[in-house]
Amino acid sequence: MKSILVLNYEFPPLGGGASPVSYEIAKRYVRKGFEVDVVTMAYKDLPAYEQLDGINIYRVPCVRKKRETCETHEMISYVISAISFLTKRLKEKKYDFCHCHFLIPTGLVALYLKKKYGLNYIVTIHGSDVPGYNSDRFTIEHHFTKPLLKKIGNNAKMICSPSLFLKELAENRIGKLNIINIPNGIDLEEFKLDLLKPKEKIILSTGRLLERKGFHTLIRAVRDIELPFDVHIAGDGPYRQQLEEMAKGSKTRIIFHGWLDKGSRELLDLYEKASIYILASSKENASIALLEGMAARCAVISTNVSGCPETVGDAGFVIDFDDDRRLRELLLDLCHDPKKLQDYSHRAYNRLVSYFLWDKSLDKYIALLN
Repeated sequence: MKSILVLNYEFPPLGGGASPVSYEIAKRYVRKGFEVDVVTMAYKDLPAYEQLDGINIYRVPCVRKKRETCETHEMISYVISAISFLTKRLKEKKYDFCHCHFLIPTGLVALYLKKKYGLNYIVTIHGSDVPGYNSDRFTIEHHFTKPLLKKIGNNAKMICSPSLFLKELAENRIGKLNIINIPNGIDLEEFKLDLLKPKEKIILSTGRLLERKGFHTLIRAVRDIELPFDVHIAGDGPYRQQLEEMAKGSKTRIIFHGWLDKGSRELLDLYEKASIYILASSKENASIALLEGMAARCAVISTNVSGCPETVGDAGFVIDFDDDRRLRELLLDLCHDPKKLQDYSHRAYNRLVSYFLWDKSLDKYIALLN
């Protein structure tokens, strides 16, 4: 049995979007017959070792304050601790390959293992590890990381990007690298919806309530008109109070659900009932939330920035970020044209099935490992 070492400083329940992505890939490696060890960060009372879905999860001692975000010095503590742990482990355990998530900080561990033990690795980039992706985080750090990023990238067997947008950004900001596009996906057996349930007059938007996520654009688009649909917002975050204030007095009903756990019956129920899904964010690499809206057979509206247009393709609509006027026009059109609404709901689902299923993406990863 071949053995794969997976490196990610963030693995469920820690981290943002890259965390569940690395879990989904690791889980499918196990299903394909690989032995999989994940080395990730320890956090509070999480066990130092556990097995989940056949994955061996090792959590190395680190400094970390928050579950959802990680600071630079905390990442450095992971690099030091992971190298120490793996130096001991590789005396008794042989890996055939390493799948590293993020060029930095995790790539530093992968590069060390390649130089010292000859362990080949691939890297999946996710966004924050690429200079220029975040306007609000790691801007200072990325002034100094370019030579290191290039070295990590050049020593990798392959760099995998979930979006063509991020692939191009990495090439522009780091330099010529061997990068291929392997999209993120969704598992329709796990994200199991009753697609026979009748759709209702619901517009749904989900995610962390941050300004860059664009919920304010949705609220501005509907508050001065009386749509025959209700707007449902599922999520929480520092921008919630401002959004709720903005929604007061709206002619279109706006309902805030707060944070709903992924896979919870309440969230799945919203997806099953929703007719329109909106992701009005200023920047997304390869949004799983957008794929969930497509899987729910919603007509989808997103923004024409970063990785969103290549996800939506011709199966939905894209607007400029912060363009509430255009969003209002689209919503009025869809809400009053049932045939068009149904047409775009089918288009979105068919595009998802054609391009964005995890099993399709995993076949591409397996081909790299082989």
